[in-house]
Amino acid sequence: MARKTGSTTQTSKQSSKQMSKLFVLDTNVLLHDPTCLYRFQEHDIYLPMATLEELDHNKKGMTEVARNARQVTRFLDEIVSPAELDIQGGAPLSEFSHKAATGRLFLQTHPITSDITAVLPYSKVDNQILGVASYLKGAQPQRQVILVTKDINMRIKARALGIPAEDYFNDKVLEDTDLLYSGVLELAADFWDKHGRGMESWQKDGRSYYRLSGPLVPTFLINQFVWQEAPNPFQAKVIEMAGDTATLETVKDYSHHKNNVWGITARNREQNFALNVLMDPDVDFVSLLGQAGTGKTLLTLASGLAQILEAKTYSEIIMTRVTVPVGEDIGFLPGTEEEKMTPWMGALEDNLDVLNKPDEEAGEWGRAATQDLVRSRIKVKSLNFMRGRTFINKFLIIDEAQNLTSKQMKTLITRAGPGTKVVCLGNIAQIDTPYLTEGSSGITYVVDRFKGWAHGGHITLARGERSRLADYAAGVL
Repeated sequence: MARKTGSTTQTSKQSSKQMSKLFVLDTNVLLHDPTCLYRFQEHDIYLPMATLEELDHNKKGMTEVARNARQVTRFLDEIVSPAELDIQGGAPLSEFSHKAATGRLFLQTHPITSDITAVLPYSKVDNQILGVASYLKGAQPQRQVILVTKDINMRIKARALGIPAEDYFNDKVLEDTDLLYSGVLELAADFWDKHGRGMESWQKDGRSYYRLSGPLVPTFLINQFVWQEAPNPFQAKVIEMAGDTATLETVKDYSHHKNNVWGITARNREQNFALNVLMDPDVDFVSLLGQAGTGKTLLTLASGLAQILEAKTYSEIIMTRVTVPVGEDIGFLPGTEEEKMTPWMGALEDNLDVLNKPDEEAGEWGRAATQDLVRSRIKVKSLNFMRGRTFINKFLIIDEAQNLTSKQMKTLITRAGPGTKVVCLGNIAQIDTPYLTEGSSGITYVVDRFKGWAHGGHITLARGERSRLADYAAGVL
């Protein structure tokens, strides 16, 4: 009996070993997410020598890539440094990952020759990594060997050579960005029939409140906006959730001129919702998503100026954005940090021109004084110098946030000190950073993680309001 049990255990060990995969990592995966070494669960990881060489080439400098290269190197040193470790047998990952990863890390310990040299020049690093993956596939036919790379061309070459290749998916918040939280929910025509029984309603400070329960209520999130079209138009925000009961508060109508924000009024429903969260002092974090021309920057700047110069809630606006050029880079720029950032801040200038509309009664001197006052309260900062800073009582705007990784986004949002509001603006259809996708963008990450937080708000702006030409071009081009 004992012998039979032993053989069964041995067979189960072999089958579990066959079930685990061997992932060959390209350098760009390590540079994109230094913690990827601990993200492959029970599967094993193999690092070719070419990957380690590329890590060494990328470790110098103060860029995000260089920091990530140094962090990966520290992780690797920690994993493979124990004196009693058998490098050939692989280094266990469980101890360093708090048992999140139970596989082993293998390093290339001997020269590898592959038949792909007949097809591809072996002098190129990518082709050396492909050669290692091809060799392992032949040497370990009983298990699945998969190349993981963020490089699309490398994945195409791998598949042409019969090597299974995948993108690195662990940083993806959502597979389908259509499922991304929009911050807005349309109520069905029969909503009040199903949820009106036992409803409480009252008024306070000019707002109406409704406490209700029903089948749809458990799906609500705090600070989510709900609306219903005519014949009984209704726009409200979820302000409280208690079990299967929700409290709704009607929103302020910023489309009416008497409620204008620094001369700006909402032109559509989503803009009205956006101004409600931007002007709410209890909301510390706001994210706005939308195509070009939906009014993200204009609404944010208008609400920032109103709260700084009129309500005195914040001391100044700090605006920053990722400096990823769409065309050729324009090289080094002279001047101070603010002067260097000026070419990237065309959107800020354009929106300030709209907000500084000429006041006929003020005269030329009055208009100039207003412009100087407004510009003195807006500071432009570079992302490169954000580490270690703390912003107190500031209105921080992060523009073009779709070009940030989730790690960079964390670095920026954690700069917020007491009394600071952070607003992230982005359009996930316009990502310029290499290796970032709609699913792995930093703004997708924060929208998903902050949804339902009592002091966070998100709106996806749907309609362009720039001009009829811009709207038509966005639709047909």
